[in-house]
Amino acid sequence: MAQKISLKIAGHTYNLTVASPEQEEQYRLAAEAINKRFSAYTMSHPGHSVAEILAMVALSETAIRVGLQKDIEALKQGEDALERDLEKYIQDLK
Repeated sequence: MAQKISLKIAGHTYNLTVASPEQEEQYRLAAEAINKRFSAYTMSHPGHSVAEILAMVALSETAIRVGLQKDIEALKQGEDALERDLEKYIQDLK
């Protein structure tokens, strides 16, 4: 069931529609993470515009996501290798 929510990011309020309570939680946690990183960048990079700081936040968060995607892919490859090894082991037992 769709639900309307409001999130505040970098001092601006954004009205969104979410499909589920789980999605609402994800968006709220994401907004919290953005605001924390925004505050940290604002303190460490005084004089930069909101747009510049949000661009740095976006780059940082996306770099983290890309790294996690690589980690997931490596884990999947490891899982596939383990499954092949297990299947070979089982065949050798027969």
